[in-house]
Amino acid sequence: MCGGVRIAGEYTRDGKPIRIYFPNPKAALPVLTESGVEWLPWGRRREEPGHGPAGGWARTESITEGRWQKYNPQPAAVPVEAFMEKDEEKVSHWFESAGGARLEALVVGEDSQRRVYLVTGPAPANFAWAHDRWPVAIEEESSPSWGELRND
Repeated sequence: MCGGVRIAGEYTRDGKPIRIYFPNPKAALPVLTESGVEWLPWGRRREEPGHGPAGGWARTESITEGRWQKYNPQPAAVPVEAFMEKDEEKVSHWFESAGGARLEALVVGEDSQRRVYLVTGPAPANFAWAHDRWPVAIEEESSPSWGELRND
């Protein structure tokens, strides 16, 4: 499901790697737009008012079934260096991308109510032990290969 991400390099505010966790109500992700990088709130917590469903993820199946159409979603990309999944025992595992990756995302809402949701699909068989959902990487010339970085 991707409960956290690590952003590094040119996409950070000060050039130092930062970790962003969805449970933090101030969590925002860098979204690549035509005009550059825009930091948007990561999803919506149940107690927060606003447009868009509660949560921070959009399942590929629900997108395909048209459940997101009422939100007028715009496709987006979020650059990450690594992401975090918690296994069944709630142990955090970080997965690093070789060379960085861009995760598929949806932006919903307008003006100050815009929010970003990471797109998830079924976990690859070799990582199903960590979680049943996995962030969807945007295919580029070579798709990212994920390797477990370490436990936290």
